[in-house]
Amino acid sequence: MSHRKVIVNDLMQNDYSYYLTEPAGKNFHPDFKPELTPKQMLKMGVFGGKYLTDCTKEFPKDWFTQAKLCREYHDPALNFFGVNASQPLSVWQEKGWIYHEDPRGWFQWYCRYYMGRRCPDDERQIKRWKAMTRHIAQIRKNCRKGDLNCRPKQRQVLLNWAYDSRLF
Repeated sequence: MSHRKVIVNDLMQNDYSYYLTEPAGKNFHPDFKPELTPKQMLKMGVFGGKYLTDCTKEFPKDWFTQAKLCREYHDPALNFFGVNASQPLSVWQEKGWIYHEDPRGWFQWYCRYYMGRRCPDDERQIKRWKAMTRHIAQIRKNCRKGDLNCRPKQRQVLLNWAYDSRLF
């Protein structure tokens, strides 16, 4: 497979480039099994619709055809569960959760990973993704199966991390 170079020019990165070394949606780390693709997440409604609005050219056009987006502001009503389950980027930066190549955070990392980029931050991000299972345990403990009105904030958090809480 030839490695395709991606050049990024958006509001947060200029002349940043990376290579796609794996086929899109394939060859994930064995411990990383997201239940939703970035396209599915964007269609369902994540991050108040504000995420990736200025960098649509970096990713496949079809990811955005049915995406719930709001270019002007973060709108929790666009989230699948209709609640705000995000912290501001400044909090992520303060806590040291942001990898310098992915200044928007985990979802940007996941979109690039899904497309085929592999980078030194993969192991840390996969560990962070796995840590979200604590929310699954809380939903299973406190909610009837299929009751999507139970713990909507935790369900939205899981959706923001590519887990599909409609399954449990």
